[in-house]
Amino acid sequence: MNTNLEKLRELMRAKGVDAVIIPGTDPHQSEYVSDYWKFRDWVSGFTGSNGTAVVTLENASLWTDSRYFLQAEIELEGSGFELQKVEYRGELQVIMQWLAREIHEDDTLAVDGRLFSLMEANRLEQLCGENGFLFATDFYPADEIWKDRPARPMTAAFIHAEEYAGEDVKSKLSRTMEKVEQSGADSILITALDEIAWLLNLRGSDVDFTPVLVAYFYMSNNDRVLFIDGDKVDKEVERYLKDYNVRVRDYDDIERFLYKRNVNDSIMLDPNKVSDTLGQALECDKVYGASPVEALKGIKNEVQIEGFRRAMERDGAALVRLFKWIEETAPTGTINEIDVWERGKQERAKSDLYRGDSFEMICGYRAHGAIVHYSATPESASTLHGEGLLLVDSGAQYLDGTTDITRTVTLGNPTAQEKHDFTLVLKGHLALSRAKFPVGTTGAHLDAFARMPLWQEAMTYGHGTGHGLGHFLSCHEGPHSIRTNLSPVALELGMVTSNEPGLYKTGEYGIRTENILLVVEGPKTEDFGNFLEFETLTLFPYDPRLIDVNMLTAEEIKQVNDYHAMVLERLTPYLNEEEQAWLNEKCKHFS
Repeated sequence: MNTNLEKLRELMRAKGVDAVIIPGTDPHQSEYVSDYWKFRDWVSGFTGSNGTAVVTLENASLWTDSRYFLQAEIELEGSGFELQKVEYRGELQVIMQWLAREIHEDDTLAVDGRLFSLMEANRLEQLCGENGFLFATDFYPADEIWKDRPARPMTAAFIHAEEYAGEDVKSKLSRTMEKVEQSGADSILITALDEIAWLLNLRGSDVDFTPVLVAYFYMSNNDRVLFIDGDKVDKEVERYLKDYNVRVRDYDDIERFLYKRNVNDSIMLDPNKVSDTLGQALECDKVYGASPVEALKGIKNEVQIEGFRRAMERDGAALVRLFKWIEETAPTGTINEIDVWERGKQERAKSDLYRGDSFEMICGYRAHGAIVHYSATPESASTLHGEGLLLVDSGAQYLDGTTDITRTVTLGNPTAQEKHDFTLVLKGHLALSRAKFPVGTTGAHLDAFARMPLWQEAMTYGHGTGHGLGHFLSCHEGPHSIRTNLSPVALELGMVTSNEPGLYKTGEYGIRTENILLVVEGPKTEDFGNFLEFETLTLFPYDPRLIDVNMLTAEEIKQVNDYHAMVLERLTPYLNEEEQAWLNEKCKHFS
């Protein structure tokens, strides 16, 4: 029996709550959260980054997307939760349809309003009205029944030097306030952790793999306030903030501060990021709109771009050492998937600028590679051998850039089908890499480039093709993306995106090939306007043993050869003779 689930139901009965929705996020709408906010995990046992639990007095379900189907089936076994498979878009509508069958008119649906954005809470209230449910946003079960709850993170803030950031705080604050005033507001409340980190050139380690601090930031022309646990701010950081007229208040003071604001002022809020609790605390005029910081942060400056290039070189060299070790050691049967991650961290840590990984390595051998966001445990980790496919998706945080790369390699004796499937994925990856597109093109327009070779054989993958990448920040960021979902955000000069098509065959293997791309200037024409294209930033070869060259066009063969030549040229200076010989063999020239 799931005792945590029963404790929740006991509290629900005591509070007159008939159903509760529990997201996997925090008050900042973060994708990755600190342990303090992982109440959904505590109740259900599911640990994926995307998933929503719903509990009634009789039943419980958890909704997640295709990246986590296999993981959820394993983690939810015996938990009392039923897996509900759904794509993220429209998730709330599907949940409400389920609740309409589970509870009755005038029953109370409750949520912790701190964990739902204004937009989500408004939508839930509307759906409750349509179904005849009462809606409450002041139900805080984690505060009452999670007795062994981890402490709120208290890591120290540190300054991200301008030599890496490429722009000082004064400039960032000024550019942001200009956008705020253009929206018709006098001030702005920023709640997204990566936006605050970027805006103030501050970093921390409150969240695993993402160098951010748990904080809020309020700004007007007359006042700038950082709400953060005071113990995180030492004298140096305090003086640094004072230079930019930023004062520090306690993290928990935010509601009181907002409630006492001048009602004659107006404040800009991003309704998809600011929590319902904070939004309801404001009595002044509210101007709703996408946070201008997200768009400003998404376009990298020249210092950041050059930092990415150098970080990718060091990262590529570390991966040469890692994959060389894997190839040499796997046939002995003495290492497993967890050992690969540990070795990867050791190799990357040889760089003085390394500050940890950018996410938990996904190292999937054979069938585990088909679990899109597989996480090896001591109980599940497979021992590697001298055959079969190995998928390794990893990344690192360096002071001058963030990396994210996936390579699928054979450990020996690749089958014709494995080579065929690998080459299909590679063809889509190459097509997106060499795309030229007019200014104003969105990621949804480009997504089919990567999927077309798979579509032609009636196959596809369930995740997006590309996501933005932060600069010494989150490995996933907006505002742009490359995926089938329509998005109004066009790709612009200076944006970076991943390029990661894949193919997953349950019980057999998974294949994914991922590079990071930079949007650069393309052809300029009088008749058809200006075009954009991509520069590939990632530096590591594709496994030549898995490429069926007969499936490639002459253009694709040249593309692979040119890429491998660039990898060889730029990584060689970082390697010893033995490592150079290994890389030279992998950067095979196809004819």
